[in-house]
Amino acid sequence: MTGDPTPASDSRYTARRLRWIARVLFWGTLAAGSAWLSSYMVTVPGTSYSGPLKPLSDEERLMAETLRRHVVAIASREHNVWRMPAFEEAAQYIEKAFAGLGYPVTAHRFLSGDAEVRNIEVEVKGAARATEIIVTGAHYDSVIGAVGANDNGSGVAAVIELARLFREARPARTLRFVAFANEEPPFFQSNEMGSRVYARDAKKRNENIVAMFSLETIGYYSDRPGSQRYPFPLSFFYPSTGNFIAFVSNLASRPLLHEALASFRRHAEFPSEGVAAPAFIPGVDWSDQWSFWKEGYPALMVTDTAPYRYPYYHTMQDTPDKVDYERLARVVTGLYRMLRELAQE
Repeated sequence: MTGDPTPASDSRYTARRLRWIARVLFWGTLAAGSAWLSSYMVTVPGTSYSGPLKPLSDEERLMAETLRRHVVAIASREHNVWRMPAFEEAAQYIEKAFAGLGYPVTAHRFLSGDAEVRNIEVEVKGAARATEIIVTGAHYDSVIGAVGANDNGSGVAAVIELARLFREARPARTLRFVAFANEEPPFFQSNEMGSRVYARDAKKRNENIVAMFSLETIGYYSDRPGSQRYPFPLSFFYPSTGNFIAFVSNLASRPLLHEALASFRRHAEFPSEGVAAPAFIPGVDWSDQWSFWKEGYPALMVTDTAPYRYPYYHTMQDTPDKVDYERLARVVTGLYRMLRELAQE
């Protein structure tokens, strides 16, 4: 015959049950929170273009060849403060390309160790909302031990071509096109990073930068399944084929990400993906957008995802022949239409 449980055994049973309930609640809350955050990160407006790419327009064919010339001129050999003659040649080429489009060119000079380097800028002055500034930029240095054609000759070439497309525009907002020095290590996320100098100076002048787009390694695409990788946990949400351009922001810049990607998808016939993610996920803050986040400006990176797709990342094999200029031209066309819409708002 079984008697009633003792008060001590009843107390132990209750304690075990409460611990079990607490664990269930903790892990359930954690799972629900993770699911909510994941949904918040990856939910973006619009639909990515799918299906075969349409033939290039005549203008895009010409643009593809112009983009090739820019990349060859800027990034056919290593160019950084340890290779100053090549770095200076790249800077002068960018300045001449901007000047050849009819722009007054501004050089923002600063010291990097014993070397003087510069950010290079041109501007399309806005009209009704001229104090609202949209910056589109890309770094023009290569990492030590790399040629830097895709990282980031492709981004700089796109900035030059976007400046060309806007040279006779009359936007409501002011547009700036900037080539930044010193993005690569050991300057990355330091006070000698060119975009850090630029963003900090803009903040001191109380400039109202409403959007910044960092064009970072945007020229390599593959239709091979399995060609695309991701940092955890993004592989659960995105395609395994690296044929798209990615828009990447931190959580604070999520509204800009949504506005920009929705516009790109309305106007571009090219696959696109987007994510707004915490900066601790590897890759989210790996370019010049980080400098603008530090000053409280909304900013995002446009990228082919660099090391998560590009097999020649940060090597001497990152040469101009690796860049897909036809797809790069399609991306530039889409970015132009996106910027045109954002600048007129």
